[in-house]
Amino acid sequence: MASSKEFVEYAAEQLRLAGAIRCRRMFGEYGWYCDGKFMGVICDNQLFVKITPETERAFPDVPKAPPYEGAKDYFLMEDIDDREFLAELVQATWEALPEPRRTGGKNGV
Repeated sequence: MASSKEFVEYAAEQLRLAGAIRCRRMFGEYGWYCDGKFMGVICDNQLFVKITPETERAFPDVPKAPPYEGAKDYFLMEDIDDREFLAELVQATWEALPEPRRTGGKNGV
């Protein structure tokens, strides 16, 4: 089942305390970004956040699940109404992730 546009918009609004949120259709579902970094996916009307070693240690009680068959585990955000907790987790993840690579142009710059 594909995610509804309404759920994607609601999830994006709930995440806004963490930074500038952008959702993009990918493979029939959605990828989402915070301040330019790829942070996770929205699949089957569920919000998933990338797991880093730092966030796995800091948030051991957050459930983990693959967003689709064959995928690695992500944090599964079961309560997206807790905006403060979402912001805390997303900001910690954002800080742990590397800066996005800049691509484009003939020289890859």
